[in-house]
Amino acid sequence: MPPVLIETNHVHKTYRQSLLGRSQAILSHCCIQIYEGESVGLMGPSGSGKTTLGKILAGIERPDKGDVSFRGNNIHSANQEIWSDYRRSVQMLFQDPQGTFHPFRTIGQSIECVADLLGYSSSDYNNCITSLCEKVGIHPEVLSRYPDQISGGQAQRLALARILLSRPRLIILDEPTSGLDISVQAQILHLLREFQNREKIAYLLISHDPAVVGFLSNRQYLIRNGIVSEISLNTPEVRNTTIN
Repeated sequence: MPPVLIETNHVHKTYRQSLLGRSQAILSHCCIQIYEGESVGLMGPSGSGKTTLGKILAGIERPDKGDVSFRGNNIHSANQEIWSDYRRSVQMLFQDPQGTFHPFRTIGQSIECVADLLGYSSSDYNNCITSLCEKVGIHPEVLSRYPDQISGGQAQRLALARILLSRPRLIILDEPTSGLDISVQAQILHLLREFQNREKIAYLLISHDPAVVGFLSNRQYLIRNGIVSEISLNTPEVRNTTIN
């Protein structure tokens, strides 16, 4: 069995519903493990905390209680070297990829800003972006366009290319086919599966759709009422409670 890449240990997260309202527990005693190179599905109805858990794993949000460990190191007490490795290695592909690009910069300019932060030289970046465009099935000409000039499928491919600049070991996929046409959904799912098989990158696939999860993952978790449990897609309970 491959080593554990990332795991949560009794993670809690609550949100206050309003200034005077009660706090609602989104996650309670959440424990999951993701191994190097595996693809894991995270299912549950809308508002169940799937994206919140993804953001906690990506370091975008902190849990109220509990720990997140990356390669055996608690990320919330890690030194700078471990933290930097973690932030490069764990990336999140958001549900609205177009919204993650600067509206007044070309796609190429937005991606190049990330490359600069990662320390790419100009020549290394030019070589890398050409290769990445080929891998995700995008013609380099599209880099000269603005976010409102590209389709949802193109935005998803380009967001993936930007993520790949950091050479991640885990990509958290938040409803990666939401809002796309059926034919484009199939293209994106096949692209993600082919890339995962080739590069051995781990995935956490967040979705409410059992068909999507079954296609792209080999192990699944269900989140419901703040509780996360490992499940099988073949049970009637899962089929009847995780859609919508």
